[in-house]
Amino acid sequence: MRRLAALAAAALLLLTSTAHAEPMRERAVPVLSGDLRTHDPALIQDGSDWYVFSTGDPAVAGGTVQVRRSTDGKHWTSAGTVFNSIPAWLRTEVPGVSNLWAPEIIKHAGTFYLYYSASTFGSNRSAIALATNTTLNPNDPAYRWVDRGLVHRSVSTDDYNAIDPGVVTDHNGVPWMSLGSFWSGIRMIRLQWPSGLAAPGQGAPLRLAGGRPSPNAIEAPYVVRRGSWYYLFVSLDFCCRGSDSTYKIAVGRSRSVSGPYVDRQGTPMLQGGGTVILSGSGSMAGPGGQSVSGDWLAHHYYDTQAGGDFRLGLRPITWGPDGWPRVT
Repeated sequence: MRRLAALAAAALLLLTSTAHAEPMRERAVPVLSGDLRTHDPALIQDGSDWYVFSTGDPAVAGGTVQVRRSTDGKHWTSAGTVFNSIPAWLRTEVPGVSNLWAPEIIKHAGTFYLYYSASTFGSNRSAIALATNTTLNPNDPAYRWVDRGLVHRSVSTDDYNAIDPGVVTDHNGVPWMSLGSFWSGIRMIRLQWPSGLAAPGQGAPLRLAGGRPSPNAIEAPYVVRRGSWYYLFVSLDFCCRGSDSTYKIAVGRSRSVSGPYVDRQGTPMLQGGGTVILSGSGSMAGPGGQSVSGDWLAHHYYDTQAGGDFRLGLRPITWGPDGWPRVT
């Protein structure tokens, strides 16, 4: 009887081991169509509709944040811009600003919070601002973006750059904003509900990632809470060079929202770590500027078959048995 039990246990162990050894079943990457000229996409799903908010074009509505909409996540059309022009106070806050960058969109207690950055290339005189709305449907009579002002700024004497906001709510319901680009790397501040603005009484922003060789080319942080882990997605290397862009998306994780984050090999992200999950391939150069909504990763890339112009990319995330994400 013991021998039969042992054989049964061994068979069960073999079946379990074989199941764990099978490769993860990846979902297909959707073929996108329509208006895909999107940079630094912030993806959100609201009911059956999908929305992407993205960096503004100086030639469109004075460079304000752009909006695109889809009913199936595949075909995208323009849904206008958030403002008709850049708020006047931001032009004073960041002289020379020509367009608004790298937005983030989240929903809390029935309100949509849109964070975005204002800066100029090569400068860390920058600002992160906030606008709110009660609906994302531009056909809804209640549709109106309200300017809520400054969330956080950096100036030339700071060792970080206040752009590229990404917001996550921790296990206690406290909102946190990751931010940063080059300089000293990725930083984090605490926010508060319901204002969505920075919580008072905190010191210098926390340090999450960096430590790469000069010029410390790391930016576009996005933290995702999944189970008991927090995952920090970042873009490494260089964007905005068309077909020559070297952007790639990497990730690390931590048990605490404020870190320390380490990559799959255990290298701290504050010491240059980061497990790359998506890099250039075929006609796709420099994927990055990512956001995560559910199990979807949105990013931009540069299409070498379109002269290096930028496009929207959307990829399903597969979470392995070890808890690490991968994308096709």
